[in-house]
Amino acid sequence: MYKVILRKDRRIKRKLKIRSKILGTSKKPRLSVFRSLRYTYAQLIDDSKGKTIVDISNSIKKYHDGKNKSQAAYELGKLIAEKALKKGIIEAVFDRNGYRYHGRIKRLAEGAKEGGLKV
Repeated sequence: MYKVILRKDRRIKRKLKIRSKILGTSKKPRLSVFRSLRYTYAQLIDDSKGKTIVDISNSIKKYHDGKNKSQAAYELGKLIAEKALKKGIIEAVFDRNGYRYHGRIKRLAEGAKEGGLKV
């Protein structure tokens, strides 16, 4: 018998390994990224309280219209950095959520850095 290892299962294993090493606080929250087939999502999370500080779920569709996915991810990175700076957050720990640091994930991090957030 062959054991089937799904791609999603490998990503979840990587995600758990990464999450065991990083932790977000109120001063330096975790910038968590999720990538679906259509959109890219990001949020800043304070793990000590278990609360989301900043998210960009409401404005995602507007930023994806007329752009490719990596361009939209770059714009979303700039947007989340802008919202974080308004709340007084300067630094964040980047949580790539088990995805490779490549493509949309990399562009979102670059957008957040250009927006003024230290990632």
